[in-house]
This record gives sequence, structure tokens and C-alpha cells, in this order.
Amino acid sequence: MELPLVVGVDGSDSSLAALDWAVDEAVRHGLPLRLVYASLWERYEGIAPSGGPQGPSEQVVEERIIASAAERARRRNPDLKVSADMVPEDAVSALLSEGRNASALITGSRGRGGLATLLLGSVGLAVAARAPCPVIVVRGDKAGLSGAHERIMLGAGEPDTTGEAVRFAFREAQTRGCVLDVVRAWRRPSHEPTGHPPPGEPACRPEQRASALLDALIHDAAADHPGVRVRRATVEGPARTVLLKRSAAADLVVIGAPRRQGYFGLQLGRVAHTLLHHADCPVAIAPQRM
Repeated sequence: MELPLVVGVDGSDSSLAALDWAVDEAVRHGLPLRLVYASLWERYEGIAPSGGPQGPSEQVVEERIIASAAERARRRNPDLKVSADMVPEDAVSALLSEGRNASALITGSRGRGGLATLLLGSVGLAVAARAPCPVIVVRGDKAGLSGAHERIMLGAGEPDTTGEAVRFAFREAQTRGCVLDVVRAWRRPSHEPTGHPPPGEPACRPEQRASALLDALIHDAAADHPGVRVRRATVEGPARTVLLKRSAAADLVVIGAPRRQGYFGLQLGRVAHTLLHHADCPVAIAPQRM
């Protein structure tokens, strides 16, 4: 049985954008879509819901939100198998629990309660940092959201933290029939001179090392997906700057994240934080298996 894509909905504009993106993604992969609204209803506290002159109760409003989201998904693609549920938990706990039986979790970049000054809501960040499955935070400009670039970008990190991201990116590129840009950033050590190496020293410079690592990283996945058109690039500069700039020409950027030793969750470094807050397209965080 194929696991569904799970998308968190809360009625915000950000979650509606995530819902639309999730519908298209589920159709591409032939997966069912599960909609989750996380809520601690009054009735779970043993209090009967109440309406009145102040307007409908919170429970009624929430029921309308989840029903409207399900209807929106079915209108976008009538053939898609859609299920919807309200979960009596806070949003982070609900989505993390759903992630145990999901192909991926999809969230918007902000929620209803997020401050306008925050570029990524606390729910999206917490879920991206702790989920057991890939998490896609839907953000970016119109071209990136619509898939107009026909290009997936993989940020090639270290082999022990990026294996799952490589497999995720190749599957995504194959499913979409688009180009996969694999980008490895490199930095020249401050003590290392430019130009030719001294006599007797190997001519292995940071760019060559980056290129060799990139080739090794994608070797097996490229062999498993011979139809995927891969474009390799090694670029000098901080990885977060390099990937952020290139996200403007991508429909999805994929990076890996290592598990934190002795702790529940992932180790999201500066690259992940930068992309989650500022990328011009959706961002997928693929956790490395234990």
C-alpha cells in the first residue's frame, strides 16, 4: 500500500498554496492525498460547542475550513483520492505523528497565527526539523510554484547526510520528466594559494575535490534513473548563498539533513534555514536514515 502525501491545512493563504501544490504533486506520483487540520476542540475538553450571537463556534469554523479544503482539492483534480481529518492535537504534534505513515509532509510557509515579520512559521520549521519523512515547505514565486522552470535542484552535501536527498531528487526529476541540477558549493581555504601547486604536490584543488565528491554522490542514483537529465555544477562560495541564488530558476530545491546524535530530530544548519526562509521555490528536506 502506497503511503499518502499529507498536507497541513489551516485556512490561511499559505496553506491554500501548499494544498494546491500538494494536489499536483500527488497526481504526479499517483498517490492519495490526506488533509490534516490540527485542533484542540472545545469538545475534547468536555465542553459542548456553543454558538450564539457572537457567531459560529470555533469548532464549526474549523469544520468549514477542512471541508472547504477538501472541496478545493477535489475541484483541482476530481480523480484524486482525497481524505480529510481533524486531529485533536497541536499542529506540530499532529503533523509529526502523521509523518510516520506518509510519503512526505507538505506545509505552507506561514500559518494563520504567524507574525508578518517571520518568513517561515514556527510550525513549518519545527516539522521540517523533526519529521521522520521528507518535508516540503511550499514557498516561492509564481513560476517556482507552478513548475514553469522544469528544473529540480539538488544541493549536494556530504555523502553521510545527503543519500536520501539524492534518491528523492532523482525520483522527483524522473516523475516530472525534467532536468536535475546537482550543485556542489566549495570554498578555497584561506591558507591555500591560487595558481599551480608547488613541485611535487598533487594538483588536487578544492574544485576538483568538489567535483569528485559530486560524481560519487550521484553515481548510484544516476545509474538507477538513466532517463534523468543531470546537469552538474561546482560553484565557489558559501553553500547557502549559492543555492539560494539558484533557487530562482528551480521548481523545487532538495537538500539532506543528518539526524542529531542522541536527540529526536534533525540537524538543520545554516543552509537549510536560509532556504526555508528565503528560497524562491518550494524546499524539500529529506532526512537521512538512522
